[in-house]
Amino acid sequence: MRQTVPAVAALTLLALLAAACGSSNTSGSASSPSAAAAGPKFKACVVSDTGTINDKSFNQSAYEGATQAAAASGGKITAQFLPSSSPSDYAPNITTFINQKCGIIVTVGFLMGDATAAAAKANPNQKFAIVDFTYAKPFKNVSALAYNTVEDGFQAGYLAAGMSKTKKVATFGGQKLPTVTIYMDGFWDGVQYYNQKHGTNVQVLGWNEKTQNGSFTGNFTDITAGQRLTNTFISEGADIIFPVAGNVGLGAAKAVQNADAAAGTQKVNMMWVDVDGCISTAQYCKYFITSVNKGITVSVRNAVQTAAKGTFKGGTYVGTLANGGVGLAPYHDFAAKVPQALQSELAQIKADIISGKIKPATKSPA
Repeated sequence: MRQTVPAVAALTLLALLAAACGSSNTSGSASSPSAAAAGPKFKACVVSDTGTINDKSFNQSAYEGATQAAAASGGKITAQFLPSSSPSDYAPNITTFINQKCGIIVTVGFLMGDATAAAAKANPNQKFAIVDFTYAKPFKNVSALAYNTVEDGFQAGYLAAGMSKTKKVATFGGQKLPTVTIYMDGFWDGVQYYNQKHGTNVQVLGWNEKTQNGSFTGNFTDITAGQRLTNTFISEGADIIFPVAGNVGLGAAKAVQNADAAAGTQKVNMMWVDVDGCISTAQYCKYFITSVNKGITVSVRNAVQTAAKGTFKGGTYVGTLANGGVGLAPYHDFAAKVPQALQSELAQIKADIISGKIKPATKSPA
């Protein structure tokens, strides 16, 4: 029997995609054309979205995919990046890398969809990959990397509901983009499924999947705004926070840390997004029940390696629970705190999502 979770509309993968943040640099200077001109034959060039290159999340994980490919190449690949301070930097940064004869140009984020498409059309022999965007009509020279994070977001919501003592949890986004709200949809649906299964009434603050209304900081850089919004949720009784906001999530972590320090005990916890927060943001690991991951690093690394080997194919890749492209991170400090019964339920939920018995849904953006 098919179990359908309360939701508004069917998931539209073509409009899935992402809010951006930052990355990190190891093989050559990103902003120095002279440094980029020399060195190995194949250049993997990453255009980051707004935020910082060390955002502990979105941009950083994309750039790490390129640097991992470089590290594994025996000197045949070099990795470099150009940061974007605003959307007006997207097209010029892409053009700079085209002029530098990059073997592949990786653009990071939903907001770069148009600039990447324009460059791909104008330069059909240039290989591209774009993180968190897909095209209705795929390009032969663009590898579109998308992630169905409604699936692991659903698991996160179920886990949060099962771990909450106050029966109030919260989520918020950086910007209202489909790649942000898909996480929030999954989280909301997972909480509702927990309520249905356990006869509880855990509330979700900050988002309503049915109305598609909720809380956003307006960007992925304002850490203070993330801390302020999280303080509001905590004052309203939420004891688990899930920010989908890249670098802004550091403000949420600070608010959680401060709240627990003031209480003299650990009453408020959270979940990180995109990457394993206990690795990327280790100073806050004790507050992370888990992280809701997307396989950006692996998919970017694969795109770079296939381009370097001459086996690159354009089209669309979608990361799912089934193919390992999305999933929950280990529980780390919470390994002994998450009840075994709840862990077993989450394992069954994963199996049921993969089989199609459970179909988390997300409203397609207008």
